[in-house]
Amino acid sequence: LVYRVRVGFYDDDRIRNTDRDAGIVFVMNHRSNMDYVLVSFLVAEKTTLSYAVGEWARIWPLQMLIKAMGAFFVRRNSGNQLYRKVLERYINLSTRAGVCQAVFLEGGLTKDGALRNPRLGFLDYMLRDYHQHSDKDIVFIPVGINYDRVIEDRSLIRRLDESSEKRSPWFVIKTTFSFIFKTALLSRKNRWRRFGYASVNFGEPISAKEYCQQHDVDFSALETEVRFARVETLANHIMGNISRVVPVVPVALMSEVLLKSTDDWKSELELKSQCSERIVQLQSAGAPIDISSSALESVLGSALMALVGRGLVEEVDNLYRMRLAEKDMLNYYANSIAHWQ
Repeated sequence: LVYRVRVGFYDDDRIRNTDRDAGIVFVMNHRSNMDYVLVSFLVAEKTTLSYAVGEWARIWPLQMLIKAMGAFFVRRNSGNQLYRKVLERYINLSTRAGVCQAVFLEGGLTKDGALRNPRLGFLDYMLRDYHQHSDKDIVFIPVGINYDRVIEDRSLIRRLDESSEKRSPWFVIKTTFSFIFKTALLSRKNRWRRFGYASVNFGEPISAKEYCQQHDVDFSALETEVRFARVETLANHIMGNISRVVPVVPVALMSEVLLKSTDDWKSELELKSQCSERIVQLQSAGAPIDISSSALESVLGSALMALVGRGLVEEVDNLYRMRLAEKDMLNYYANSIAHWQ
């Protein structure tokens, strides 16, 4: 209803051959709160995911929806040792029992659109008592997520400004209902357009058992500081695999091109031509792009019109350039593929 969902596999058929008794952990980048809905939707016919959600979601009626999708709520910044110990034990037992889990390795939403450094807590909980010779294998499946439009993009960018004041609950409620009303109005006028692509790519699975054997590491036998260092190495390895499968979406491409010519007016043909050149560069670097050549022109045209419609790009006499006031917004989308520079 909201997005055109696209799914890709970049795993050389290894996911299909994964040990059925292994505990599966989908490890994802975190771009939007829609990630929970999107990934749950994709696996709904096969399994129920268990994943952690911050206490922000404990509001009615969102709480019931999130819990129904298999989530559990955590206090991410709690310093209570007893609480941390109970959470650790819960994650450890779930992993050992083979519960299918989903983990946002970055620990929170990206605010500038770029991939964040991994957080080690959940990964450490899973591995600190892992015995490779006797326990079930744990298979980490990297998942890259990207959107042509992130619903809460302006709120995320606003958090980059530490001096900005916190919005009141009334402002949040008013803005939310205004957004819903505007969307419903466009629908009634047949001017509603979906928010472009929501793309999900699955990467090559990483077996904890194979990793331990190849790197000669036994997480359960390590002291805390040494274990965290080895967990960090694994986390960076997984994060690297995630970055290689984050989808390249049309709006991100168009945002990159517009940012390179901030003051110059460009025709639609020039912008599309530069996007095509960028696609060739990305494909030669191995980036995951699932835009067919036959549909390329219309897809890029739709991306440009979406940016114009949101007021991020200005148009005069069929020439286009980004609005300088919206540079942070275009940076947010361009940063989703910035690691392919």
